[in-house]
Amino acid sequence: MTTEPAPPRWHLLWTPVGLLFIALGAMWAIEIVDTAVLDSELQTNGIQPRRRVGIDGILWTPFLHSDYGHIASNSIPFLALGGLVAVRGMRYWAWTTAVTAIAGGSLTWLLGGDGNHIGASGVVFGYFGAILGAAVFERRLRALGAAMIALGFYSSLIAGLVPQDFISWEGHLFGLAGGVVAAKALAEPRVPREEYPDNPEPWELDEPWLA
Repeated sequence: MTTEPAPPRWHLLWTPVGLLFIALGAMWAIEIVDTAVLDSELQTNGIQPRRRVGIDGILWTPFLHSDYGHIASNSIPFLALGGLVAVRGMRYWAWTTAVTAIAGGSLTWLLGGDGNHIGASGVVFGYFGAILGAAVFERRLRALGAAMIALGFYSSLIAGLVPQDFISWEGHLFGLAGGVVAAKALAEPRVPREEYPDNPEPWELDEPWLA
């Protein structure tokens, strides 16, 4: 009897969860170097609304933070909410992340208040919006369960949408909107009730609470 060799462990890095950890590691590495070596010079490369010099900040902003407290506050929700998106697969996670970062960042550049917008919180809010949006647009147990977990642990994020000084609430708002748009675009179509098999189990239904 022969068995196939186990895939190399590095292969685990090329998964949505692996890429989440790589991205978070890059954020911390950049913050450490920026703080310890560059005297926080990299922070100036964030989104600066309606300024040509700040448009490339759309790409860099998620990796830039004001201090260790800032990045620490984003790290756990980035992994937790990103993980709830990542379990849906590489394509779903990659598109959600890209739409959130690019669309949310672009809207922040167009409509955000003056200043330098930095931090991964826009992506965090994007994941939050994608999870809640999937529950609304799909109404499947998997999506509803993820939304309940997200609301149970991170409903306090909603306070970050309130306009306030020294916080990029615009980045939060537009990141959330980007996540909802991604959820709508990627929503799995629901099966019409007439196409259900005879006597389906409740968990096989798109709307098991109607069974």
